[in-house]
Amino acid sequence: MSSECLFCKIIAGELPSETVYKDEQVTAFRDINPVAPTHVLIVPNKHIASTNELSEEDEQVVGHLFTTARKIAEQEGVAESGYRLIINTGPDAGQVIFHLHLHLLGGHRMRHPMG
Repeated sequence: MSSECLFCKIIAGELPSETVYKDEQVTAFRDINPVAPTHVLIVPNKHIASTNELSEEDEQVVGHLFTTARKIAEQEGVAESGYRLIINTGPDAGQVIFHLHLHLLGGHRMRHPMG
């Protein structure tokens, strides 16, 4: 945990959030500035700044981010219609909070192009 990281504070319960899922490896909560009807952030409980900071020991938690996304998509009712998963890495990609997070977006037809 990083004492200055916004997401670490949410995971620790120091800041409010609308949590939709939590276990020993990940926490998922609604984005405070949603860009889709369903916009959930799924974050590892361990502080990892970005994809660039991943190590081989993080492979299990990264896989768990994706299986958790599937569960949340089912829970939120978007699994059948479809959803988008996004990980931004670095400022040019739009990463604002430097704690690895997976965006789950759904609830309407997604638009293209993405970049």
